[in-house]
Amino acid sequence: MLYDVAVIGGGIAGYSAALCLKNKKANYLWLGVKGFGEKLRASEYVRNYPAFFGDGTAFSSALQAQKQLEEVVLTEGRADGVYAMGDHFVITVNKQSYSARSVILATGVETGGNLKGEREFLGRGVSYCAVCDGALYKGKDIAVVISAKEYEEEIEYLSKIANTVYVFPAYKNFETVLQNVVKIQAKPTEIKGKMRVEEVIAGEKAYPVSGVFFLRNATPPSALCGGLETEGAHVKTNRDGSTNLEGLFAAGDVTGTPYQFVKAAGEGLVAAFSAHAYALKQKRERA
Repeated sequence: MLYDVAVIGGGIAGYSAALCLKNKKANYLWLGVKGFGEKLRASEYVRNYPAFFGDGTAFSSALQAQKQLEEVVLTEGRADGVYAMGDHFVITVNKQSYSARSVILATGVETGGNLKGEREFLGRGVSYCAVCDGALYKGKDIAVVISAKEYEEEIEYLSKIANTVYVFPAYKNFETVLQNVVKIQAKPTEIKGKMRVEEVIAGEKAYPVSGVFFLRNATPPSALCGGLETEGAHVKTNRDGSTNLEGLFAAGDVTGTPYQFVKAAGEGLVAAFSAHAYALKQKRERA
């Protein structure tokens, strides 16, 4: 099936775009993880969103009620690749793929920044998809930097392939009974190697590994979509949400500061109008 617009990201920017597209009766796909994001749910108090007051849990509940009322459909999954195919895009989610005339990136951003060496070794030992690249490390030692409990099943998957899995959890209460999974309390600070990844530095110790998997809420946009123009961790956009790649738009935290819910929602709306107009233009030109 060829969708008009694919929205990538389950946070408020992605939801705002999906809601707009649903109301416009567009043929859309909304991909993401349910719950509107840990950042939103964990907010102590939401002060900047008109007509709402309360904490993140209440805000998430209000959004969920509206989502159900408006019948906005979320397809659960984390996109691991966006590929321009000329007149459309292909979005991969593990071993599945979806096609769309236009795409909105609303993936958020990891505010903690990238690990030193992470970008340099992308494609040379650094990966963001366990299912996609896990088979490359059969019988080898690997490291996993994990940001949330919801990704622990991917560690179990990797443990069946790799020799040893060193896990660096960025949250409390990570436990495992898998014999070849080793929890490391120290925070990783650097990835080192020559042509490929050779070790991860954490504390005062070096862990020899062949690969490093980052299982976290946001994949760097430059890793998600080749050729996308970025400034650090952010996508460069125009006022209509368009990027340097024709048919690809972006909204929310991934476009830069301020990291505010109201800004994300507004950009999601703008990107939805722009992406939908682009898709309709493509359909007319090819009719």
